[in-house]
Amino acid sequence: MRRKNLLKKSVSITAAAGISAMSVVTVAQADLYQTGVLGDLNNDGKSNVADLVIMTQHLNSQKKLTDENMYRVDYSYIGTKGEALQGERFFSTADMNTDGKIDIYDLIMLKEYVSNLFSESVREWFEDEEIPQETTVSTEMTTVSSETETTTVATVSYIVDSFTEEIPEETAPPETTMTVSVTDDNSFISPPVNDVLRNIPSQGDSEVVIFYVDFPNCKYSAELSAEQIDEIAFGAENTNDSNYPFESISAFYSRASKGVSSVKGKTFRYTAKENIEEYEDDKGKLLKECYKAFENQVDFSQFDGDKNGFIDATLINVPAGSDTDIWWPSAGSSSLKAFKVDNMKIGHVITGNSEIAGLCDYTEFVRIYSHELAHGMGLPDYYEYLESEDSDFEGLHGLAGIELMDDALSDFGAVSKLHLGWYRKNQVNVYDYSKGTQTYTLKSSQTENGNCLIIPCGELDSKYKSEYFVIEYNTNEANNSYIRDNWYNYGNGIRIYHVDAEIYDNGYWTAYKYESGNGFYSGEEGRRFIRITDDFADYDNYYHTGDIIDSSVQGFCFYDESGNETVDAKVRVIIGELTENGYEITVENT
Repeated sequence: MRRKNLLKKSVSITAAAGISAMSVVTVAQADLYQTGVLGDLNNDGKSNVADLVIMTQHLNSQKKLTDENMYRVDYSYIGTKGEALQGERFFSTADMNTDGKIDIYDLIMLKEYVSNLFSESVREWFEDEEIPQETTVSTEMTTVSSETETTTVATVSYIVDSFTEEIPEETAPPETTMTVSVTDDNSFISPPVNDVLRNIPSQGDSEVVIFYVDFPNCKYSAELSAEQIDEIAFGAENTNDSNYPFESISAFYSRASKGVSSVKGKTFRYTAKENIEEYEDDKGKLLKECYKAFENQVDFSQFDGDKNGFIDATLINVPAGSDTDIWWPSAGSSSLKAFKVDNMKIGHVITGNSEIAGLCDYTEFVRIYSHELAHGMGLPDYYEYLESEDSDFEGLHGLAGIELMDDALSDFGAVSKLHLGWYRKNQVNVYDYSKGTQTYTLKSSQTENGNCLIIPCGELDSKYKSEYFVIEYNTNEANNSYIRDNWYNYGNGIRIYHVDAEIYDNGYWTAYKYESGNGFYSGEEGRRFIRITDDFADYDNYYHTGDIIDSSVQGFCFYDESGNETVDAKVRVIIGELTENGYEITVENT
C-alpha cells in the first residue's frame, strides 16, 4: 500500500445555480493508507474521465457503485474543544469530500480533478497520474422547477480527443452528453390526493374529533374514559404494546408517513338523548346533538389542521351491539352543508361500531379507523364493490395483496404512500426508457428510507395522475408486523402495482376515475385504479432474486382502448440480490 501525508488544507468549491459552498474535510497530522485510489471507480488504478462517466451513471441510477474500493484515514489532531483525537475512518473512493455519502458534490470535485483545475495543494489528496491534455470536461448546474418539485440537474459534457489509457467505448464515447437528475432535496413530494375531493390533510397536522357515544338502550361492554380513548387513538409509539403496530392511530400514521403526517385530536364521551333506533335513518341528527352538547365547553375551531374553515374529521363510534348493517364503519363528506360549530363547517365524517374491547384489546378500533381516515385524505377503497354473493371482494390477492385500503390489516402500500405524499423527492425513482438498462436499490417500504420505482406508460404526469407501474420492496416488519404475527401473511419481497390514476372532474366532484364504485370502474377484469401483477388468491405472488417480470407475466401490460391489459410495456424487470441495503432491481428495454 502506498502512503502519503495530507496537508492541513481546506478547499471550497462553489457550484452554479444554488449549489452552496462546500469544504473538503480538514485533517491535521493524518496519514492516508490507500487500498484504492481516491476517485478511481472502475478499479484501473487511475482517476480519469472514465470514472467521471461512472459517477454520472451512478447518480442517474443507471449503474450503481459498489464499495469494493476503500481508502483509510488515520488521524491524530486537536478537536474543536481542545481534546486530542485519534482514530481511523474508511471512505468509498467515490466519496470525494469524505462526508459519508456520494452525491452531486462528489461529481463536481471529481470533474475539477479530471479537468486539472485543482491547485497543487489540493491535488495531494489524489494519486499522482498524467491527465490527458486534450480532454475537456464541462459541468453545468441548473435548477428545474415544476408544480410538484424542484430538481437539481447536472449536465456533464465530454469532448474526448485522445487518451493515455484504453477506455471502453460504451463508457466514454466521443462527444457524449449525459444528464443526471439528482434529487438531493429531502423534502416530501406534493400529495396527488390534493387534486381529489378530500377533507383531511395528508401532510402536517390533521385533527380528529371523536364522539364515543352510547345510548339508553345500547351500551358499551367496557366502560372507558375519554382520556383512555385519547391514549388509544392519539398515543405515542410503543413497540412493546400488545396491539402494535396498531397501538394508536397517531403512531401508525407517523411510521407509515415517515413522520410527515401527524394525526391529533380529542375524545368526548357522550350518552345520546334517545335510543339508537332514533338515529339510524338520520346520523346527521346524532352528529349535531354531539357537537351541541359540548359547544359551550370546547372551541372546536382548533380542530382545523389545514386552516380551511372545516373541522378535519369527526368520528362517531357506537357500541358493537348496534345494527351492523347500519353502523358498519363508513366515511364520507358531511351532508350538513349549513351546520356550523364555532363558525366551522364539518368536514370528513366517520361512523362505525368498532368498539374498544378493553384497555389491552383495541387493535380493531385502530386499524379500521386508520383505513377510514385515509378516505378523508383522498384514497379510495381497493377492494371490489361487487354484487355477487360468492365474490371475495378483495381487490388485491395473494401474499402480496395485503394493503390497508383493501383489507385494513397492514401498512399502506407504495401507491397509497405516493398519492398521500409520503415519499421524499429522492425516494421516487422513475425509469427512463431512453437510457436503456438501469439498476436501482429498493429499500424496505416499512422503513424511513423506503422508496419506490415507477415505470411510466408514455409520459408520466407531473402529479402522477396517469398510468404506470409502481414497484416496492415490502417486508413484514413495523406497520406490517401484525400480518407477520398472525395467520394473514408471512410473505415479503418485491411486488408490482399497475395503476391508472386519471382524475375525473365534472365540476362539482373530483375523484380517481377508475376507483371502486365510480361509474367508469368496470369490475375485476377491467381498468382499475390499482391492481397487482400475478394477482392470484392463496398464492405467493411476491418476487425474489432471479425472478424476471415481462409481458408474459399476468398483469404486467398496460391497458388497451378496451380496458384490457394487452399493451406490452416493452421492459423487463430483473430481481437481483437482496443485500442489507435492499433489493437490486434492474430494468431493461425489450
